[in-house]
Formats: sequence, C-alpha cells, structure tokens
Amino acid sequence: MNVAGKQQPELIERPASLLVPTWTKLGIALLYNKDTRNTYDVRLKLTKEVLTIQKLDVVCTGGGDPQINHRTVVLRRQSTGGLGLSIKGGAEHKVPVVISKIFKDQVADQTGKLFVGDAMLQINGINVDNCTHEEVVNLLRSAGDEVTITVQYLREVPSFLKLPLDSPGPPSDQSSRVSSPLFDSGLHLNGNCNNTAPSLPSSPLANKPKYEKRWLDAVSLPLLMARVSRFKAGTDKLRSNSFEVCTVDGASSNILQFFTAAECTDWLQVISTNISDLTLDNMKMINKYCSPADQIVHMGWVCETPPAVDGGSLSTFKFLALRGPSLYIFRSPPVNTADWGGSETIYNLYEVLFKVHKVWTAEDCWIQARYYLGLQQDEEKQDGEAFSFSILVGHGQSHSFSVEMTSELVVWEKSFQRAVFMEVQRVGSKTYMCSNQGKVLCFTIDFGSGFTCSESSSSNILWRYKFSQLKGSSDDGKTRVKLLFKNAENQQIEMKELEFANLTAVLHCIHSFIAAKVASVDPVFINSQSISGKYLN
Repeated sequence: MNVAGKQQPELIERPASLLVPTWTKLGIALLYNKDTRNTYDVRLKLTKEVLTIQKLDVVCTGGGDPQINHRTVVLRRQSTGGLGLSIKGGAEHKVPVVISKIFKDQVADQTGKLFVGDAMLQINGINVDNCTHEEVVNLLRSAGDEVTITVQYLREVPSFLKLPLDSPGPPSDQSSRVSSPLFDSGLHLNGNCNNTAPSLPSSPLANKPKYEKRWLDAVSLPLLMARVSRFKAGTDKLRSNSFEVCTVDGASSNILQFFTAAECTDWLQVISTNISDLTLDNMKMINKYCSPADQIVHMGWVCETPPAVDGGSLSTFKFLALRGPSLYIFRSPPVNTADWGGSETIYNLYEVLFKVHKVWTAEDCWIQARYYLGLQQDEEKQDGEAFSFSILVGHGQSHSFSVEMTSELVVWEKSFQRAVFMEVQRVGSKTYMCSNQGKVLCFTIDFGSGFTCSESSSSNILWRYKFSQLKGSSDDGKTRVKLLFKNAENQQIEMKELEFANLTAVLHCIHSFIAAKVASVDPVFINSQSISGKYLN
C-alpha cells in the first residue's frame, strides 16, 4: 500500500548499533525436549530482542583443540577409592552410561578432564554405546590398574542423573555383582568411597589441555512477533509452572519448566513485555507510512477456542490486528505489506461487539483499575483459568479468544474501545436498508444527530431521535427489532418496528455509536486518549 508516495515497510531493519542490548536477564530453567522426552537444565539469557537458551558443555580452555568434544583420559586405579567415580544409565533404558559422581581429590578428579554428565564412549578401546549398565560396570572393574576411557559431555543430561546420590537400589549381593542403571555404581567400582585416598601429585600432562564447563548458546529465539503460551498444544488446558516461546517462523523453545510458580510468572511476564515492546516499535514504524484512517491501534497473539463439535474442540493460535476500519484475524503475523491481504477473516469494527468473559468482583474491579493505571503486576493464573474475551459478529456467530495475563486482557479491551471510537468518529454515520409494512426504508445512525429513518425512494424523513431518547429495544433474534424512543415533547414512549437483513450488524453498530458518543463526553476516556500517541503516529 502506497500512501503519499511512501511504501509501507516490512519488518523493521534495525542498525547494528541498535541491536546491542541495554540489559540482560539470566536464570536457570528446565527444558523438556519433545523429541527425546527428556528434561535437563538450561540457562536463559534474555535481552530486549532475543531469548537465548544456553546448554552446559565442556570446552577446552588451553593446550588443545576447542572444537574437539571427545576426551580420552587414562585413569590409574588406587588401592583406596578405586577410580574415584560413579556411573548411571545403560542401553537397557535407551540412555548412555554417564558419570554421575566424581569424588573430590581422587583419581578421576585429579585428571581435570572428567565431569559429571560425561557419557562414556569407549573403555580400553571397546565401544560401549550399546552396552548395558552392568556390562560397563564389569568392563571398568576388570580393566586392570590402568583404564583408558573416552568420554563426551552430554549436553542434554538425562533426568535420572538428578536422582539423589547413594539412593537405595536393589539389594546388593556382592557375589552376584548386581548393579542398577538408575543408581550410582560407585560401590561396585571403587569399594568404600567414603574413604578419601591421599592426593597424588598431578603430572604436568594431567593439566594440559585444560577443560571446564561453560554455558554455551544453543538456541536463539527472536522475540519480534513471537508468542508465549502456557497452553498445551491443541487444548485449552494450562501447563503448571511452564510455558513455551514460539517465533514468527515457527521455531520453538520447547517447554520451559520452572521450580516455582513465582519464577514462572516472572519470566512469562518479562518475556511477554519484551514481545509487546517490540510489537509496539513495529506498529509505530508502520503507522508512520500510513494514512490516519489506516493506523494500527493494537495487534498480537491470542488463543482461539472454537465452539465444541462432537464433544471436543481444538484450540489454535491466531494473530489479531485492530487496524483502520477493520479487525483482522490471521493464522500467522503479517510481516510485510502483502501479508495484510492474506488474513483469514476481516470484520468492520463498528459491526462487531467485544465482550470480556471474566466476571469482575469488587476486588477484581480494583485490580482491573490498577492494571489500567499500570500499577498492578500479573498474578499467577490458576490451572484451568483463562483470561478470555469474545468477538460477537453476525447472527449467532462469535470468536472466543484467551490470553496469558490479565494485563493483556486489559490492553485488548482498551484498544478495542479506542479503535471503535476512532472509526465511528471517522465514518460519522452509517445507513442500512430496512423495511416496515412492505415499504423499503433507510435507517441512518449518525454520530452527531442520532437515529433517522427515511423513505428509500424519496429520502423523505419519517422520524428522527437523539441517542439519549432511545430507552430500550427488543428483537426476535432473526430480522425484526422494536426500538423504544421517548418523545421529547409529550414524554411518551414511541415504538418503531423495523426489519433488517443483517440485524446483528445493525444492533452492534448502534452499540458502537452510542458507546463512542458516551466516550466523547467522558473526561476519563478523553484524557486516556492522550496516550494514544504511544500506539499511533
């Protein structure tokens, strides 16, 4: 779309100097991998524009190739303390054998090359990828006084490593040499590991090359047009203390889990705030190139729950935009000019009705007021509870949406009010064709004068009332409506009956014009429009 000779931009291309973050938030979380069904520790690094997921890895810090992840280490068994390590895992559980404990000042610790989380690849040249736990225990026990092992740090450390050390396993029978893959096998490898062997002097070669664990970037998720969700995919059920982040191109963080509800809420809120700020920046840029009648008031992700069919329904994510005269519903965000023509649905703003599902108690109303003033922080959402709203359109039709936080619900409500107010003021009036007793009539809703009914053929005005004179209405839910007006002269109620092809659109339009008329004389609403520059050019 060209406006005044200018082309509307696509996603904002920011100079490199503007990409330098001014702050960074760090924190530890658990990441659930949908493919491996494994949960492991990650570190989150959040800047204004990017969420980076970091995984632990072992890196070479000197004397070796930092790109080589495999390490071969020679262990000389001690008479007291053995090899100085414990292992868990095995092929019978479809997981590698992993070092689960390294005993301080014993052989494995003195090498400086072994770490908890190292997966064993070879023992004395024998590949152990497909070996059971007991087979690996036997290999280590029978390997002699000098054992050569090749290891690789397992970035996605299996969850069984988090089991308490020295957990009671199956009854130990030293004669049968039984060991459990889910419990530490230190006793079988080292004897009594509580006895710390005297420290042996490290050879110069033992310290070269040097290795250490570090958090390394694994996944970077751009936050512009991204979405955050606690909903389980395809359902209206909420996850507990967890959520996922999905980017505009479909990339996902997988499920991030947190240890406490407060920590989950904190991360959910700060990531959502960054996404909102980036969306706001993009809206400002687009609005600079658009006419006043085509401004974006608000846009963002919501979760849509369609009406239940055959006892069930699948929730899907939609991207909504309040722009100019229309409400747009997209399957994916419009990232360039052409995408605005590919919306799933478009509705005239003044012919739809916004309805909040949540019933506000007296306490909730105070909380809601604080959200409007920007003084309230989001609380944790209880499982099964959703902050929802509906868009009511034609006869018996509606869209039900939900968002993650109360603050988002408030923003959508305020934005919809602002967008409808602006559109009603812009169009000024709307005329619909109708009929009464077989006569074709024109029914006009005018922001300045109110309601007017005239003959279609001659434009002869039959009656006219102000908005304030409308005292009630009733309809048959199909095509007919009765409007009750108070006569200004004799104070009598007068009924006007009309029939419309699209009655719902007309009733919504009446509601929009009256709401805009009331808002125009409401000082609180008018003062709130002074912040509209935050959204509009």
